[in-house]
Amino acid sequence: MGDMDPHIFAVAEEAYKQMARDERNQSIIVSGESGAGKTVSAKYAMRYFATVSGSASEANVEEKVLASNPIMESIGNAKTTRNDNSSRFGKYIEIGFDKRYRIIGANMRTYLLEKSRVVFQAEEERNYHIFYQLCASAKLPEFKMLRLGNAGNFHYTKQGGSPVIEGVDDAKEMAHTRQACTLLGISESYQMGIFRILAGILHLGNVGFTSRDSDSCTIPPKHEPLSIFCDLMGVDYEEMCHWLCHRKLATATETYIKPISKLQATNARDALAKHIYAKLFNWIVDHVNQALHSAVKQHSFIGVLDIYGFETFEINSFEQFCINYANEKLQQQFNMHVFKLEQEEYMKEQIPWTLIDFYDNQPCINLIESKLGILDLLDEECKMPKGTDDTWAQKLYNTHLNKCALFEKPRLSNKAFIIQHFADKVEYQCEGFLEKNKDTVFEEQIKVLKSSKFKMLPELFQDDEKTISPTSATSSGRMPLTRIPAKPTKGRPGQTAKEHKKTVGHQFRNSLHLLMETLNATTPHYVRCIKPNDFKFPFTFDEKRAVQQLRACGVLETIRISAAGFPSRWTYQEFFSRYRVLMKQKDVLSDRKQTCKNVLEKLILDKDKYQFGKTKIFFRAGQVAYLEKLRADKLRAACIRIQKTIRGWLLRKKYLRMRKAAITVQRYVRGYQARCYAKFLRRTKAATIIQKYWRMYVVYRRYKIRRAATIVLQSYLRGYLARNRYRKILREHKAVIIQKWVRGWLARAHYKRSMHAIIYLQCCFRRMMAKRELKKLKIEARSVERYKKLHIGMENKIMQLQRKVDEQNKDYKCLMEKLTNLEGIYNSETEKLRNDLERLQLSEEEAKIATGRVLSLQEEIAKLRKDLEQTRSEKNSIEERADRYKQETEQLVSNLKEENTLLKQEKEALNHLIVEQAKEMTETMEKKLVEETKQLELDLNDERLRYQNLLNEFSRLEERYDDLKEEMTLMVNMPKPGHRRTDSTHSSNESEYTFSSEIAETEDIPSRTEEPSEKKVPLDMSLFLKLQKRVTELEQEKQVMQDELDRKEEQVLRSKAKEEERPQIRGAELEYESLKRQELESENKKLKNELNELRKALSEKSAPEVTAPGAPAYRVLMEQLTSVSEELDVRKEEVLILRSQLVSQKEAIQPKDDKNTMTDSTILLEDVQKMKDKGEIAQAYIGLKETNRLLESQLQSQKRSHENEAEALRGEIQSLKEENNRQQQLLAQNLQLPPEARIEASLQHEITRLTNENLDLMEQLEKQDKTVRKLKKQLKVFAKKIGELEVGQMENISPGQIIDEPIRPVNIPRKEKDFQGMLEYKKEDEQKLVKNLILELKPRGVAVNLIPGLPAYILFMCVRHADYLNDDQKVRSLLTSTINSIKKVLKKRGDDFETVSFWLSNTCRFLHCLKQYSGEEGFMKHNTSRQNEHCLTNFDLAEYRQVLSDLAIQIYQQLVRVLENILQPMIVSGMLEHETIQGVSGVKPTGLRKRTSSIADEGTYTLDSILRQLNSFHSVMCQHGMDPELIKQVVKQMFYIVGAITLNNLLLRKDMCSWSKGMQIRYNVSQLEEWLRDKNLMNSGAKETLEPLIQAAQLLQVKKKTDDDAEAICSMCNALTTAQIVKVLNLYTPVNEFEERVSVSFIRTIQMRLRDRKDSPQLLMDAKHIFPVTFPFNPSSLALETIQIPASLGLGFISRV
Repeated sequence: MGDMDPHIFAVAEEAYKQMARDERNQSIIVSGESGAGKTVSAKYAMRYFATVSGSASEANVEEKVLASNPIMESIGNAKTTRNDNSSRFGKYIEIGFDKRYRIIGANMRTYLLEKSRVVFQAEEERNYHIFYQLCASAKLPEFKMLRLGNAGNFHYTKQGGSPVIEGVDDAKEMAHTRQACTLLGISESYQMGIFRILAGILHLGNVGFTSRDSDSCTIPPKHEPLSIFCDLMGVDYEEMCHWLCHRKLATATETYIKPISKLQATNARDALAKHIYAKLFNWIVDHVNQALHSAVKQHSFIGVLDIYGFETFEINSFEQFCINYANEKLQQQFNMHVFKLEQEEYMKEQIPWTLIDFYDNQPCINLIESKLGILDLLDEECKMPKGTDDTWAQKLYNTHLNKCALFEKPRLSNKAFIIQHFADKVEYQCEGFLEKNKDTVFEEQIKVLKSSKFKMLPELFQDDEKTISPTSATSSGRMPLTRIPAKPTKGRPGQTAKEHKKTVGHQFRNSLHLLMETLNATTPHYVRCIKPNDFKFPFTFDEKRAVQQLRACGVLETIRISAAGFPSRWTYQEFFSRYRVLMKQKDVLSDRKQTCKNVLEKLILDKDKYQFGKTKIFFRAGQVAYLEKLRADKLRAACIRIQKTIRGWLLRKKYLRMRKAAITVQRYVRGYQARCYAKFLRRTKAATIIQKYWRMYVVYRRYKIRRAATIVLQSYLRGYLARNRYRKILREHKAVIIQKWVRGWLARAHYKRSMHAIIYLQCCFRRMMAKRELKKLKIEARSVERYKKLHIGMENKIMQLQRKVDEQNKDYKCLMEKLTNLEGIYNSETEKLRNDLERLQLSEEEAKIATGRVLSLQEEIAKLRKDLEQTRSEKNSIEERADRYKQETEQLVSNLKEENTLLKQEKEALNHLIVEQAKEMTETMEKKLVEETKQLELDLNDERLRYQNLLNEFSRLEERYDDLKEEMTLMVNMPKPGHRRTDSTHSSNESEYTFSSEIAETEDIPSRTEEPSEKKVPLDMSLFLKLQKRVTELEQEKQVMQDELDRKEEQVLRSKAKEEERPQIRGAELEYESLKRQELESENKKLKNELNELRKALSEKSAPEVTAPGAPAYRVLMEQLTSVSEELDVRKEEVLILRSQLVSQKEAIQPKDDKNTMTDSTILLEDVQKMKDKGEIAQAYIGLKETNRLLESQLQSQKRSHENEAEALRGEIQSLKEENNRQQQLLAQNLQLPPEARIEASLQHEITRLTNENLDLMEQLEKQDKTVRKLKKQLKVFAKKIGELEVGQMENISPGQIIDEPIRPVNIPRKEKDFQGMLEYKKEDEQKLVKNLILELKPRGVAVNLIPGLPAYILFMCVRHADYLNDDQKVRSLLTSTINSIKKVLKKRGDDFETVSFWLSNTCRFLHCLKQYSGEEGFMKHNTSRQNEHCLTNFDLAEYRQVLSDLAIQIYQQLVRVLENILQPMIVSGMLEHETIQGVSGVKPTGLRKRTSSIADEGTYTLDSILRQLNSFHSVMCQHGMDPELIKQVVKQMFYIVGAITLNNLLLRKDMCSWSKGMQIRYNVSQLEEWLRDKNLMNSGAKETLEPLIQAAQLLQVKKKTDDDAEAICSMCNALTTAQIVKVLNLYTPVNEFEERVSVSFIRTIQMRLRDRKDSPQLLMDAKHIFPVTFPFNPSSLALETIQIPASLGLGFISRV
């Protein structure tokens, strides 16, 4: 083809050959004006590749590549004034090839679709072809739902006035389009979806608007085009109608819906239609690319670029600007390839060459795309809120006019500009540039379409938020393709996606850069299409127009350079390899360059036709073709010689084959004739044999038929007789069963009647006995002595009555259960009997029917037998043939099976080995991984626990240190000897002041000297050891005396009458107690003396380095000193209390005998004398009076409470008796009633009982409401009184005082400024801040009325201000004082749960604030932008965060201790001793301590009290705003304490180890789990801490006899240790006769099974164990600038910044 005239196939062939030869990607660039034939040329090039290369698979990829053309032409081509099939978009198709250069797939990229053609066409132009194809095919049955018609009926297809193209049948084109879609894999449903959307666009164009006024419009009601559009699109009519006439305006705070004018509505409708069409176009292109995509790896490709040519019209807008810009870039690429690179290569190879000038269009491209170029200014103007086309034009004039030679301004217009392109000057009108560049569509209309029920429509808009689609269109007309995803930019949360969208010009520029990169990476080939005339006339050639096009596309300059230059070139190695066939062996030298020169001198005589460069040989035009001709001639001659030799060899072989075949045919014909004769002889003999055997077979078959009929008749007759015999036996058996069940029922009924009568008699007898007992009790109750006895033994009687009631209830329940069981058995038996009877009746009817069927079946059997004989004969013949075949096949199959089994065995063995090895590997790896993770977790928890224990020890030592410092201050500030305080009215309860005053009375403290000796240190330690020993002895004596005192008080209260008879004994006891008191006083004196000696040793005779406050010896001595002083204080208080109690006892006992009185008075006088010696007579007298009053009030209150309790118990006994009588009456009545009436009566009784209880509860509720109202009224009255008192106090204050006092400012609410979330305070106000905010703050008021964590926020805002001022001293001082103040508060009120919880929550919140605003990225993830602005800027407080974390751990441990102190008294009583389920425990085991009844009678604690306490803890923590994760850890610790204490008590108490107690524990644990579930705390790990207790309860309930039971226990009790399991089994005690003790052998079996278990030998759980605590980071969403400081905190000196 290279020798022929220019042809598109020649260019395609050259590209294909270069790709195969050079292994480099190629490009064919087809360009030219509109109508010049670009699309057809590209189509023919693709057809050439599809024909030449073929496809690499059976999928016919080349057909799919060609099939993409009709689809793209139908949706992207339209008729214009210059071309009937004008492409209104650009496309670049990459055709992929494999290593063998066969087509494997393709990919298409599109550029600048002209969307404006969808809604507007000029005169004599058409819309896109697909619309007219749809209208032409509207009568097809599948298109009737689209409601289409003639193209003239639609606004979008009739504007051009030329709906038909001559010589084109749109209906046929539609069929071709559908066929191409099917070939590319677009299904029928998707095709109909595409046509639905296109028809909807046509109907949308017919939607009309009517003006309501100048700023609003409406759509007529039930508008047919709009309703059709909504039906096709699957959207709501009302919603679409609304948003076509309105738009939404969003401001910073609100959103408005604004009506639009008719013109704006029409433009919005057109924009929506263009947007839908562009999205559909993109969708089709994507699906075409998916169909052309190949999974095979692409080796190389050839790209075909069908791009729009240079355009100039009378009115040129944004579309023509983008098209001409693209042509400028392509022309530059052409110049670079043809001109610049060509001449640069000549200079590089040092060939003699004169440079030729050519036009370079780089300045024009710079004018368009450089910084402050036309596109840059256009994008900038689009971003301006009030930018217009006029302002943009003025910017263009100011920037480029008179500065760039290629930019001009028209004389008669201020809204246009002229650009000098490479082809011609073009004048562009500025109107519409901004709107087309922005590409705006109303978002609300798009949302309506996205909510469509039509599934395909939302698919078109799926990529709106992700990336800007490569083929997404613009409202202006065409839209570029880009592969660069739109990067998400950070902005304000309220910004819409519209602000992030790139402009059309920006996208088009990016896509052009990508295209240029692709073209520069390939070898380009150019096809310049020349249009012969502008009138679409055939055989008419306009010379001037053709030359103009040739000059515009640079062809003339190309010809000029090609004529003067060397268009062809080869490297020396390539030339040698290509033309080696033209050389002789002697011409080939080692130097390739010299070899090529010698050959060229012989082949081409004219030396001007070629030039030798450094690395290449350059040829003039036509010389390479001449060399190729020589090469082809040489190869052709060689081919002829090869062909001649091969053809002779082939003909010789053919002759030999024919001769051999003739001989073979003769041999086979002769053999065939001989075989035919032998076959005839065999057939004659076989016919005789067949006749013989057939006659024998007929006779034998007749005999077998008769014999089979006889056998069948015998079998049916024998079966009939056997079935009759079986039915008879079955009836007799069923009758026996019915008799058995009826007799059993009668016996049980008689037994129940007798049992009911016996029970009724027993009830009557017991009622009579109870009435007699009641009469006796009433008589005894009237007597005073009996009342006293009742008063003493009332508790035992109540318990006995309670136990009797429980037993009666239990008996009643058992009787009811038996009754219900008997009724159930009776009903089931009757149902069974009825079913049996019905079944027997059905079997009889079936037997009758079966006898009738037997006769008909016998007739059918006779017919079937005849058929059976015939089939049998045929079957036998077939079987004989099949047997032979089977034998042969079975032998083969057996051989194959043996081989197969051997192979299978080997395979299974190998697979088994592989599987076992894999299992072992996986199991070992999994076990190792699990063990390592568990070990790491345990190590982490141990380290955390160790660190927290160290913190606890540190806090304890710190408290000791603080106490020592206080003691030192007391010692330093101690008064001198002359100033002793001996006031007798000084309170004995204030231990610190008493201790200091006594020291002042008994000793003189000398001043400290600085040079003491060091020899006294061992003596001081011995003194301390003596003091410690003495303190322990005093504690023991104190405990003994306290026990004696308690016992004496009980004796006084119980036996006042007997005291008169034994005055001498009482006097002796008093004397003994007074002696004890004297001993205690003497011991106190000794201790004081030893303390004085110790103080002297510390102050006078110690070395300065030892007595220094930081010395270790000093710390040890001071710790011992403080402990001893505290013990002395406690002893003194106890002595005073004992003294006052002894005196009160002496006065309370007034003996009648004068002698005893005298002895007692002497004792009292002695005591008084001793007290006078001590100066404490007045104090003893006051204590005596107070104790007398206290004892009298206590006795009276106890008497009243006792009487009230006795009265309440009597009422309860009476009500229980009445309830018992009522229950017995109901039971007797129910036993006499039938079962149905019995159930109704019980239900009626239950209903009446519930109604009575409801009425009682309602009365209680009304009473409580009344009390609440009274209390509210009293509160109002008290508030008024307080206000009046305050007013009166203010009136009493003098005017001078009012003036002198500072007036407190009134907080007037006003609009806040833009605060920075900081609080400012003065340095001298720091102590006041800490005092008001920490030391004197009441947690309850803050938790109820203010936001949680308010003190923490205030402190952090103060820290922020100090950080803002860069004042490190202020920050350090504030944080230090805050931490110390929190420690002081917790030391002072450490036993109050609310205080500890409040400061734990605030400490954690303060810690979280320091983390959240630290500026570290890990803590700023959840912050808002405003919160990130509030981060600390100057200081890194990481060290203080660690200190606060340690403080939080100490507070948490203190909180746990407070919880434990509160819960510990409740746990044993509530979890073990109290009977939550009444009547379960039954009778207590004999011989055991009755702890349960005694504690339950006191009414101390139950499970409900534990749950109430847990609710109280949880509500307090939630009110304080504690972190949820921290609450979970606290709850887990609480549940561990409950479980550990309960289990320890269970293991130590034999009376608790029974089956009923296990059930009680299980029920209590379930209540605790229910509490966790209600509080959403099941995932806190609290339930797992109760696992040992749950397993212990299960151990009490399970069966404990056999080895299986032992195995079950070992597997079940994995949370209990071996010692605990054995202990529970040893302690297990049966409650009633139905249970048995656990045998010793069973316990030994358990021990043997558990001997390999590695667990702790410890029996009891560590109830003091505290789990390590963590504080997960919990950022706050509260903005600091919004926090208000309430006036109740007294922080008026702080100001917000």
